[in-house]
Amino acid sequence: MTTKPAEEVLEAYRAELKAVLASKYFLRAPKLAHLLFYLCERLFVGEADQIKEYSIGVEVFHRGPEFDQESDSIVRVEANRLRRQLAEFYANEGARHPLRLTIPVGQYVPAFEPHAVAALPAKRPRFFLPGRPLWWLAGALVLIFAGVGASFLLQHRHRAASALPAPLASSPEAAPIGPPAGDEVRILAGSNRSQVDHAGKLWQADTWFTGGTATKNAATHIARTQDAGFYRTSRQGQFRYRIPLKPGLYELHLYFAETVYGLDAGGEGSRIFTVRAGGRALLDRFDLVADAGASRTADVKVFTDIAPAADGYLTLEFAGEAGQRATLSGIEILPGLRGQMRPVRLLPRPTPYYSNDSHWWSPDNFFEGGQMASYAAPVAGVGDPELYESERWGNFSYAIPVAPGKYSLLLHFAARSGAWNQAFAADAEHPPVAHRFNVFCNGSELLKNFDLAREARPDQALVRRCAHLEPNAQGKLLLQFVPVAGYATVTGIEVLPE
Repeated sequence: MTTKPAEEVLEAYRAELKAVLASKYFLRAPKLAHLLFYLCERLFVGEADQIKEYSIGVEVFHRGPEFDQESDSIVRVEANRLRRQLAEFYANEGARHPLRLTIPVGQYVPAFEPHAVAALPAKRPRFFLPGRPLWWLAGALVLIFAGVGASFLLQHRHRAASALPAPLASSPEAAPIGPPAGDEVRILAGSNRSQVDHAGKLWQADTWFTGGTATKNAATHIARTQDAGFYRTSRQGQFRYRIPLKPGLYELHLYFAETVYGLDAGGEGSRIFTVRAGGRALLDRFDLVADAGASRTADVKVFTDIAPAADGYLTLEFAGEAGQRATLSGIEILPGLRGQMRPVRLLPRPTPYYSNDSHWWSPDNFFEGGQMASYAAPVAGVGDPELYESERWGNFSYAIPVAPGKYSLLLHFAARSGAWNQAFAADAEHPPVAHRFNVFCNGSELLKNFDLAREARPDQALVRRCAHLEPNAQGKLLLQFVPVAGYATVTGIEVLPE
């Protein structure tokens, strides 16, 4: 059990929580209010070390003891919505609160942080709201807080009486976070059940196929993905999919990973196959290991200007060469743009994010190496400081799949004054950690000896744009962040078609 906050501190924390829950932002979102109350209560009673994704899924979202965090992302999705709701509250109604309640990115333990508030000119005190006395507001606050508390206590009192309590009522505010709405199809090849990925996207069980065999493997790690479990099933052999689609243009993503060859035996040349869409070859004599660069590595191929046939079906055919078995892990079909792919936006964090300009940012993906970190202190001088709350640092790379064409690359950085040195003593014997590095794209140098401390002031954001980039022969923008002194770092990546 972790240390319980001191009584005087606890009183201030409870007061702030009460004010947050009484705001319009949480009165209209009872699911988020319940989640926030649960997290804070665990902190208040000294049980912060018990705030885990599994316990939240079971105790707040009633997922039952069989809750699988890898295939069910309800906790990650709702925690991200909670962070957004808190940010909205403090940007408006709670802007002048001297204490701020946050859920730091990458964890679920609440944080209460002091916030400097500029003094306002003195005003004559008011003891009445328009048309209502002060006691009305106080009574409402007490009832709201008591109601949330009663729900929490009743849940724990009757936990032993029912292994699977009734779920909370749904509401329009509880829609899951995901990419912009549209006609989208996601199929997990070889899987007999639907799953939700780290980005909150729903993938349905295998369907609309003929031929082939559903195959499972025991791979525990698949490189360049946060959803390794999605590659533990596949459809293999000679097979096809006949997928019904509305008329229009689509963008097609095919997901592969070699889990047989290249480990103890075989490798390049061991599995070669062809993929056709409507009779047109998308991949001709495709060597999966050679394309991915290694076995047990996620490999995504992107195709634009995909359209169903006149009968309303998109037919995808997978045929192995010389008796070999084709393989497929997943199919994703998205609304397309004529002649170009949709923009790619990545943030090094475990959950998706909607920026203030209404862009959807995917959680970290396609990476290899490095470490992910998040920070509570915001950067200054940007309209959306939450966008810069996390980073990937170290010696790492991204292999971002794209369609043929030219692209602009935007690299987002945050120059943090002290956070980088928290894990390393910053004294005479241990100077501040440097962030001087090179950035390459498909072997070409984009940034040379880039010194973030010199390029940006402390606690400031910085964006570097590189234009006219083209994918390599494997259809990737392979971005390599190589340290020169200290570590490389990046807080966000955008790939925009030109």
